[in-house]
Amino acid sequence: MNKIKVMTVFGTRPEGIKMAPIIKVMESRPEIENTICITAQHREMLDQVLDLFKIEPDYDLNIFKPGQSLTEITMRALEGLERVIREVKPHILLVQGDTSTVFAGALAAFYQKVKVGHVEAGLRSGNLYSPYPEEANRKLTGVLAHFHFAPTEINRLNLLKEGYPEERIFITGNTVIDALKFAVKKDYKFHLPLLNDIDYKNKRIILVTSHRRENIGKPMENIFSAINNIALKYDDVEVVFPIHLNPKVREIAYRVFKGNDKVHLIEPLDYEPFTNLMAKSHLVVTDSGGLQEEAPSLGKPVLVVREETERPEGIEAGTAKLVGTEYDNIFKEIDILLSNQEEYSKMANAVNPYGDGKASERIVDIIIKHIGPNE
Repeated sequence: MNKIKVMTVFGTRPEGIKMAPIIKVMESRPEIENTICITAQHREMLDQVLDLFKIEPDYDLNIFKPGQSLTEITMRALEGLERVIREVKPHILLVQGDTSTVFAGALAAFYQKVKVGHVEAGLRSGNLYSPYPEEANRKLTGVLAHFHFAPTEINRLNLLKEGYPEERIFITGNTVIDALKFAVKKDYKFHLPLLNDIDYKNKRIILVTSHRRENIGKPMENIFSAINNIALKYDDVEVVFPIHLNPKVREIAYRVFKGNDKVHLIEPLDYEPFTNLMAKSHLVVTDSGGLQEEAPSLGKPVLVVREETERPEGIEAGTAKLVGTEYDNIFKEIDILLSNQEEYSKMANAVNPYGDGKASERIVDIIIKHIGPNE
């Protein structure tokens, strides 16, 4: 039996998390021969995901270098992927999301006339420079993609507006929900003693993440100051902030939160402990994209500290709220969720628009149906 040769490419932790469930489904399908190639655009954080999901890459380009520029990432990934594609000769190459690896993977496949499947296609913020460079990466990848695996109807409509053929757009749900089901455990024990010592029953935990380039500076100072003062206002509120490795983010965080023992600044967490911490938290304040999808699955309201989002589904469904980066509005919106149980319940109980945990199966089924070894 001739198998469908799929080549799966990813390079960062978020890509790995969202690609892992697809890889696991493909492992169970005899029709598919999957070759895994990682660029390791992010090295250490990606390795954590590979260990968790027990994924062994067939090719590791290992392109990561400290202080790497977007140009360097793209060039090294493009050169390495060209060699691997020529050797593997896949029928389809899968990329996920909007990183520089994603764009480089799609471009390398296009140069070799290999079909591209874009997982998590059709996300748009409407601002080419926010998030940067992700908005451009996903639009450029869309131009090169043969199949667009759109998580939601809004994503599908975005693609149709841009002129992509309707028959190549498939609504699948988001694979991050598939991954979340794998990772969250009822009686999870953390390796970090601090996280085990927190009184989750009697304390309301605000989980914070912030790292966006466009927020560094005054916007980030506003975000952290609002959170800091919220923690001081409520006796039963504590904050856990796994700080991004970016030294600029760390400088602002340590300065703003200095002296507040209700704010726990910790090192970045692996995916499994992070998702289990999210499951135990009361609400999430973030400028991340992925958390806007994950937290609603766990019934956690999300306040998005950005000026725009490419994930409007959560806003429309009521699971997330876009609050911007001004101090007064951030403080007010957190305050409402902590003081008004009705408002909190509305968000916590809203229906998650990002899927049912079966996106990976749908994507693999589509590949089997539409890609053949003789094409």
